[in-house]
Amino acid sequence: MRGLLPSINQVLYMQVNSIDEAEASQEYKSRIADISEGQMAIEIPINEKTGRLKRLMEGDELSAYFVTQDGFKHYFTTEVIGFREDVIRLVLIRKPAIEEIAKIQRRSFLRVAADLELSVKLPSGRYFVTRTDDVGGGGLSFLSDKDTAFEAEQEVACWLLVPHRGKIEHIRFTGEVIREQTMETRKICMLRYKTISEKDRQRIIRFCFERQIESRKN
Repeated sequence: MRGLLPSINQVLYMQVNSIDEAEASQEYKSRIADISEGQMAIEIPINEKTGRLKRLMEGDELSAYFVTQDGFKHYFTTEVIGFREDVIRLVLIRKPAIEEIAKIQRRSFLRVAADLELSVKLPSGRYFVTRTDDVGGGGLSFLSDKDTAFEAEQEVACWLLVPHRGKIEHIRFTGEVIREQTMETRKICMLRYKTISEKDRQRIIRFCFERQIESRKN
């Protein structure tokens, strides 16, 4: 689903794309003070949990979203392109094109076709490695082990490998089976996330909207 462009006074939530796991997990809040062609000026972001301002550097890459009154989150990636001295110091970030913004409803999530490596551990302790069929912020589907029959509401422990900017992020979660579907040549198991950190869910959402943006370019 295509998003809409943010507006002046819109609140932005963002994370810095960093190789430092602790830094990448922090969420900051800011406000858009001004918008011009090709750029947006935002207030210095603040970490609401600590009350500390975030010092950004030119070139920093950001994963950001804003929420509209209709209950949709609008995700996009951007980067710091400079600074401006006003009544207060403002951070200049690249203004995304409308096709670069992914619109996701609060209570549902974008799903994309994806062939990612997934380890599945059963309650018995046995595990196997398989591939996903699609992934999303609310759950995923994977190619089922032909020797394993899954039942609805069965819980499994999983480890998903998600690529991001040349490295692999490891996402652990507990899933609950929704159903299993047998096709001509394969079985697909569909599950929802039952226990997953919000940081890891955001990583999956980020992968999904970046994949969607890439598909629009092709």
